[in-house]
Amino acid sequence: MEIQTVHTQPFLDQKPGTSGLRKKVKVFQQPHYLENFVQSIFDTLDIPQAAVLTLGGDGRFYNAQAIQTIIKIAAANGFAKVLVGQHGILSTPAASHVIRQYKTFGGIILSASHNPGGPDDDFGIKYNTPNGGPAPEKVTDGVFSKSKVITQYKVADFPEVNITRVNTTEFDGFVVQVIDPVKDYADLMESMFDFAAIKKMLADGFKIKFDGMHAVTGPYAKEILVNRLGAPASCLMNCEVSETFGGGHPDPNLTYADELVKIVYGQQAPDFAAASDGDGDRNMILGKGFFVTPSDSLAIIAANAHLIPAYQNGISGVARSMPTSGAVDRVAAKMHIPCFETPTGWKFFGNLMDADKVTLCGEESFGTGSNHVREKDGLWAVLCWLNILAAKKQSVEAIVKAHWAEYGRNVYSRHDYEGIPTEQAQAVMSHIKDSFDLLTNQSFGRYQIDVCDDFSYIDPVDGSVSKGQGLRLLFKCGSRVVFRLSGTGTEGATIRIYLEAYEPDISQHNLDAQVALAEMIQIAMQVSQLVEKTGRVNPTVIT
Repeated sequence: MEIQTVHTQPFLDQKPGTSGLRKKVKVFQQPHYLENFVQSIFDTLDIPQAAVLTLGGDGRFYNAQAIQTIIKIAAANGFAKVLVGQHGILSTPAASHVIRQYKTFGGIILSASHNPGGPDDDFGIKYNTPNGGPAPEKVTDGVFSKSKVITQYKVADFPEVNITRVNTTEFDGFVVQVIDPVKDYADLMESMFDFAAIKKMLADGFKIKFDGMHAVTGPYAKEILVNRLGAPASCLMNCEVSETFGGGHPDPNLTYADELVKIVYGQQAPDFAAASDGDGDRNMILGKGFFVTPSDSLAIIAANAHLIPAYQNGISGVARSMPTSGAVDRVAAKMHIPCFETPTGWKFFGNLMDADKVTLCGEESFGTGSNHVREKDGLWAVLCWLNILAAKKQSVEAIVKAHWAEYGRNVYSRHDYEGIPTEQAQAVMSHIKDSFDLLTNQSFGRYQIDVCDDFSYIDPVDGSVSKGQGLRLLFKCGSRVVFRLSGTGTEGATIRIYLEAYEPDISQHNLDAQVALAEMIQIAMQVSQLVEKTGRVNPTVIT
């Protein structure tokens, strides 16, 4: 096996985050660009002898070509073996499980998550460490540093590997093993949940609908929901993996999963419905004519975890990202277990899980998970709900309303303003922060601001400090408005506004969150001057 050294030049103009590097496909298709980034990852790692790399992605455009390139660079950099999902497919949670189950030296996951895919759309790449979780900042900082001084990369010279069937190929001792991308993950799910109870519920006429959004979870949903749980194949929609996600936006929310939403609110609505995203780590949960917010979903899973075999002996603690509502905090208080409020980013949950401080965790951005892997997990959340529904024998709406009656309701919504020119978005955030002194103790009708701050976090495991995580307006009544800039897009900036009001007596509150939060929305607009500074009157997405 011949190893070639290719001379190149530094290339990165931004530091990759824990979600990796996301750019337009055409950027990755530039000569040496993908190769430089992969080499920068490997140059940052101390690769041991006989190291094995996990490799796969969400099937988006350029996935297959990138895999062939990465295999050859891995061979040239001392890896002994690459485990790659058949057809280049591995959902993000499945990749995390493969890394952990086979104890590989981490993995490379090819995905831009919920972003659109296609020749003119997005591509992404990230490295997950041997614990199965996203690389910490010390690794991403190292990759960025390497990218700024890189002068060469190494690549092995051998033919393309056939990844369309499960098989093993060897080149002078270097092994590429193509694995079934679904089986190991499906086996894990079957070991965690009461499949017999769920299967009986479905056989008794309980109707479900799952929208794969033409993304990676289609094959997983078919194996688990249809083949193992006995649901009819008609329960699946958009479950064929597409390089362009069927021309859609694979983000499971009320805006982009509108096809499923129409079914749920229609005449022939199923009892339960769910959707997942591009790489399979996000989820949306719905009942018959009823939407479950991700914040409530996390709280309800935590409150009912004892009904799930994997958690029947209890959970050690829970964690939520700062923008996520405080609904799970109330569950943790009643259960007398720790609850951690972290910055946005799954790496913070991974630290807590590795230290056995939490079992369940979640983000308001439709991400929920547990310590079975080190990524959020869409189908796992779906199975949590199906297990709870089978045990409680109530509707989705009844379970949610009973939860509100016991714990009160954290009325919650997120408004996303996508694709704002970066300078305008930064001007909005600067204006809010500069107004903190004036806003403190200011009253807006029945709402009075108690504290304004820029959220920071000290990691209880490694002591690292994360600053600048979001601007918060905390009201004396317990309500909140949070403003954050998101870095998950590839064009412009996204301003996310999170609105939350706690209502202990749900009989006194409008069930429509947008109506219930109308005053908070007005306050957010007045404080931020978003309309005046950006010209954007309406959010792109409301969840």
